[in-house]
Amino acid sequence: MAMGAIRDEQTEIIKPRNDKREYRRVVLQNNVEVLLISDTETDKCAASMDVRVGSFSDPEGLEGLAHFLEHMLFYASEKYPEEDSYSKYISEHGGSTNAFTSSEHTNYYFDVNPDCFEEALDRFSQFFIKPLMSADATTREIKAVDSENQKNLLSDAWRMNQLQKHFSVKDHPYHKFSTGNWNTLEVRPKERGLDTRQELLRFYNENYSANRMHLVIYSKDDLDKSESLVKNKFEKIRNMDLGCVNFTGQPCDSENLQIIVKAVPIKQGHKLRFVWPLTPGIRHYKEGPSRYLGHLVGHEGEGSLFYVLKKLGGCYFLIMPESSIHCFPTYWFQN
Repeated sequence: MAMGAIRDEQTEIIKPRNDKREYRRVVLQNNVEVLLISDTETDKCAASMDVRVGSFSDPEGLEGLAHFLEHMLFYASEKYPEEDSYSKYISEHGGSTNAFTSSEHTNYYFDVNPDCFEEALDRFSQFFIKPLMSADATTREIKAVDSENQKNLLSDAWRMNQLQKHFSVKDHPYHKFSTGNWNTLEVRPKERGLDTRQELLRFYNENYSANRMHLVIYSKDDLDKSESLVKNKFEKIRNMDLGCVNFTGQPCDSENLQIIVKAVPIKQGHKLRFVWPLTPGIRHYKEGPSRYLGHLVGHEGEGSLFYVLKKLGGCYFLIMPESSIHCFPTYWFQN
C-alpha cells in the first residue's frame, strides 16, 4: 500500500453482480478522500474532484466569486504556467473537461485517453496545489463569466431559477445571485475599493483545503497502481483542517409559499410549474423519497394525473426532478 494513504477496509462498496470493475476507498495523508475505480475494459480514463464550497460562500458584494474561481483554475499553474495548457492537453489527447459550481460544492472533471492519463492527472492536480491567477487572466475571465451570464438571460430555465431565488428569504444565501457578471465582479468591487483578484486569492486560500475535497479516479490500471499515482499527485494539496460549512435557516418563509407567480417566457409555449421546498434528503439518499414522490406524480398510466391532462389536451410531457436530494423538487406540465 502507498505510504501515507489509509485504506478504508470497513466500508463495503456494494455493486451489481455483473459489474466487473474493482473499487477501493482511501484517505490520503492530507485527508483528501478518494474513490478508486479500476476498469480494464475502458477506453477512457477519468477523474473528478469535488470541493465542499460553492456559491453560498460568496462574500457579500462579490456575488459569483466561487463560480469565477472555478473558471480561473483552468488557466495556468506554477508547474504548468502556459495559459490554457491543461485544456489544450486534454483536447489533444481525445478527452474533454469541464466544471460546475453549485450552492455548496464546486466540481471539476475530465476524461482522456488512457496512455495520457498520468500527465493529465498531474496537470489537473495543480488546480489544487499552486494555481496561477494573473491580473490579465482575471480581467479576461470576468468578461467570460459576464458573457456566460448574458447567454443565461436568454434561457427560460435560468430565468425561472433566478425568479425562484427572488422569492426567498433575503438573508439566506439561496437568495443571492450566484453566476456573477461584470457588475458584481468588477464594477461594484472597485466602487468599494476592493481588488477582485486579491479577493479571489483570499477566497481560494481560505476555502480550498484538502480535507474538503473528494476525488474519484476511473482508470484501466489496477487499484494498487492507481493508489500510488493518486498519493504522488494529490498529497501535496495543503490541509487546513477546515470545518464543514453549514447554512442554517430555511430559504423560504410563509410570505413566499402558497403563491402563484406568472412570468412571460422567451420561448413560445405554456408551462405550469409546481415547486415544493423540502429539507435536503442527502441523509436519506438510499430511500430516495423525492424520487418516490416523483414516480407517483409522474406516472403516465391510465388514471394518472398525466393521463387525465393529456386526454384533456393540456399536457404534452411532464418533467420530473432528477435528484433525490434536491431541496426544491420541481414538476413541469407543458403544452
